[in-house]
Amino acid sequence: MSQFNRRRFIKTGGSMVVLSAASGAALVPVLASAQETVKLGLLHSLSGTIAIAEASLVDAEKMAIDEINASGGVLGRKIEPIVEDGASDWPTFAEKTKKLLQRDKVAAIIGCYTSASRKAVLPVLNQMHGLLYYPTYYEGQEEDKQVIYTSQEATQSVITAIEWMAKQQGKTFFLVGSDYIYPRTCNKIAKPTIAKAGGKVVGEEYAPLGHTEFSSIINKIKAAKPDWIYSTVVGGSNVAFYKQLKAAGLDGTKQNLLSTVVSENEIDGIGKENSVGYYACMGYFESLKNPQNERFVKALKAKYGQDRVVGDPMECAYNAVYLWKLAAEKAKSFDVAKVIAASSGLEFDAPEGKIRIHATNHHVAKKVRVGRARSDGQFDIVYESGVIEPNPFPKL
Repeated sequence: MSQFNRRRFIKTGGSMVVLSAASGAALVPVLASAQETVKLGLLHSLSGTIAIAEASLVDAEKMAIDEINASGGVLGRKIEPIVEDGASDWPTFAEKTKKLLQRDKVAAIIGCYTSASRKAVLPVLNQMHGLLYYPTYYEGQEEDKQVIYTSQEATQSVITAIEWMAKQQGKTFFLVGSDYIYPRTCNKIAKPTIAKAGGKVVGEEYAPLGHTEFSSIINKIKAAKPDWIYSTVVGGSNVAFYKQLKAAGLDGTKQNLLSTVVSENEIDGIGKENSVGYYACMGYFESLKNPQNERFVKALKAKYGQDRVVGDPMECAYNAVYLWKLAAEKAKSFDVAKVIAASSGLEFDAPEGKIRIHATNHHVAKKVRVGRARSDGQFDIVYESGVIEPNPFPKL
């Protein structure tokens, strides 16, 4: 190679600079490469029975990433999203987590929806020292050092919902849920809360995940004549459950029902006409009136279409990206241990209002609300709590 064409590559401030020199001349920069990126994994069910509830979270996460990149990125780097499909299959979630951490070298993962998927990835996270932001309401009973939980744990929603219901029309409750950890744990919390409120459980039934035939359970509900159905039926099963309730004459005008798992996104799949009058307890509703939420909803509809709706897990997924950004900037590092340490007490003005990561248990202190479904698929907010501290290990 001619000495006049010699080049040396050096790294400066996260960019590659090409230096050229001719026969003893001083080195001078002649070319700068593209800015380095930092990778975030987005791991959700884009197919399978849970996709009705989970797939939309990726849209909210991508929007947060686009906003952050447009404002300069994080620590001088643009975020590069790496999207993987967990396919509503728990071993697949574990495999994809390993791939994201080992091959893609992501700084963190925003992901999972069901507790089963989250439980499947925990061993991988701990073995490989990865970081997961989990954006879905869940049953609690967990505090993992590699996870930041950005939605409400069960005590924040279940206790609030049951206490509110007990103050309304009657105090008899029929509990119905999908047969896995979240519904069963929520009902373990609900039952003593109902008893403390002077209420009575008149039925408790579970259906397998993905179940679509609820006639037997609905017959038991009709026979018990509860004042309230408390539902923790999840995913695509809600399409069948709500339609069959309505067909049996138990629509929202004749039967009180409250769910802690049906947001605007699920109603979009269930059908607005099948949901009118039923209640939900969530940390976030699209109809919230505040400047942050109005900007958030406007931006999301501008990006994905005016017909798109925004539900609680979407907002918590959006928040998760910003909470990671704020923690990395506070830590001045993408190092997982430093980001986790910087997350303690971190606050964010979210679309739902100000939220704060608890100093020690990695969960978020926040408000929760009760909403009643309207004919347009939105919710009228009928109750709002104060800020509730997370309590993932309640004494029942």
